[in-house]
Amino acid sequence: MRPVAVIGAGKTPFGAFPDRDLRSLAVEAGQKCLRNANATPAQIQSFYLGNFSGPAFVGQNHLAPYVSTALGIEDVPATRIEAACASSGSAFYHAWTEVAAGIQDVVMVVGVEKMTSQTTARTSEILAEAGDCSGEMKAGNTFASLFAMIARRHMYEFGTKKEHLASVAVKNHANGALNPDAHMRKAITLEQAMNGKPIADPLNIYDCSLISDGAAAVILAPLERAREFTDKPVRVLGIAQASDRVALDEKPDITTFAAVRRAGEKAYGMAGLGPDDIQFAELHDCFTIAEIIASEDLGFCRRGQGGPYVFEGCTLRTGPRPVNTTGGLKAKGHPVGATGVSQICDLMKQIRGEAGELQIPRHEVGLAENLGGSGGTCVVTILGAA
Repeated sequence: MRPVAVIGAGKTPFGAFPDRDLRSLAVEAGQKCLRNANATPAQIQSFYLGNFSGPAFVGQNHLAPYVSTALGIEDVPATRIEAACASSGSAFYHAWTEVAAGIQDVVMVVGVEKMTSQTTARTSEILAEAGDCSGEMKAGNTFASLFAMIARRHMYEFGTKKEHLASVAVKNHANGALNPDAHMRKAITLEQAMNGKPIADPLNIYDCSLISDGAAAVILAPLERAREFTDKPVRVLGIAQASDRVALDEKPDITTFAAVRRAGEKAYGMAGLGPDDIQFAELHDCFTIAEIIASEDLGFCRRGQGGPYVFEGCTLRTGPRPVNTTGGLKAKGHPVGATGVSQICDLMKQIRGEAGELQIPRHEVGLAENLGGSGGTCVVTILGAA
């Protein structure tokens, strides 16, 4: 397996864009990425698209060539990957395998979702299709209610408090307020975060990620060729994808995600690093409890201590291990098919020292954790300066 680098990145802002369609968002991100990598469409040898549910959201199928040809990338394999909210994280993983194995040299990955073309109720139904439709969803569950059950059980098992959940929202909103591309640029207080509109007890509106439109793109190449394109390549130190049962009631313990643990262990092993070596992270905070559990599953803190870990300031931009410096899914936005690649873009900006007001002092090694559904899929990626 060859060492692999990310040589370019590009994103759209995340938000609600009624005048934009899915393809225009994907093309904008892809064109920004090509410019950032000093690459041309003719140099792309393979194309992957991460997209959860374009057919349901916008009525378009056959999406990979639909997007790649609009970018001027023709006569190459174009493949769509669907893995719920981990769709583009998985697309990135498959692109990495292609480059690492020597099958192709220059591979582009785009993640995109156009969600606001549907009502909130219909969007909830579409998202619920990433769960067990024959069981938990047939009984009326949504992901908000599933993660509410996860949060309630975590509170019961470990004494996690509402203040702990709220502190995730406060931190991520503060970071998002400094991010010019964030969907929600609004700082909130702990009191506001604890008293938002109820959604599914104990979760309220401030515990839930946003319904967003947006796209992100990256280009991968062998490390040995990376400087043909850029003076600032970023190396893929470790990466792994893992899976688990989709239905929550089939898991032996809902206060931990087995797929996160397994993917993390494999990525750490490939990188030759451990949790203490990770200087900052982008974690999948689809709900505030998800960030808390990810911090535990990835070894950033002890099991059951994820709540106090964030409440005590350990994950602030000024803390010992900043988490979600961009605002996370909670404030940056969560166009589900774009989230995984967006996290890679965010790590790259930090490692390159190009994060502006969000730049942190220690930024040589970062980790991205992209979760699908209620833990059915997870991709963990560790990037470092090349």
